Amino acid sequence: MAHHSLTARQYLILALVALCAPLGDTCLSRGMTHVAPISLAQPASLVAAVFTPWIALGIALLIGFFASYLTALSWADLTFVLPATAFGNVIVALLSRFWLHETISLQRWLGIALITIGVGFVANGPSLTERPQPADEAIPKEQLR
Repeated sequence: MAHHSLTARQYLILALVALCAPLGDTCLSRGMTHVAPISLAQPASLVAAVFTPWIALGIALLIGFFASYLTALSWADLTFVLPATAFGNVIVALLSRFWLHETISLQRWLGIALITIGVGFVANGPSLTERPQPADEAIPKEQLR
């Protein structure tokens, strides 16, 4: 298995993957607490909600997550990138508890701890496994003649 070291830029991308989704989700939640209940039968209320500041910020952060996630997947395996998103559970719980003032049960904290421990096991693998070369690249052209 190939095991290449990560660059500072790659660590930054992984940090964005880990932070943008939980921050975006938390902003969406905060924004939705200040908006009347939305129904898909009334799309105007959904459109209006999108333009409120906290929801717009949440959407922007989730777009940032998606862009950084795609970037990370372009140079690393899904099994390497996905643990960065799983760590977002911890960030969401902390933001929910201390910023949104939500009550989080002991069971939920234990579940988050188990996920984090599991992520620790998964994250120790290589970032990129060896990929088989296409048949036409495996043999140098000089040897094909």
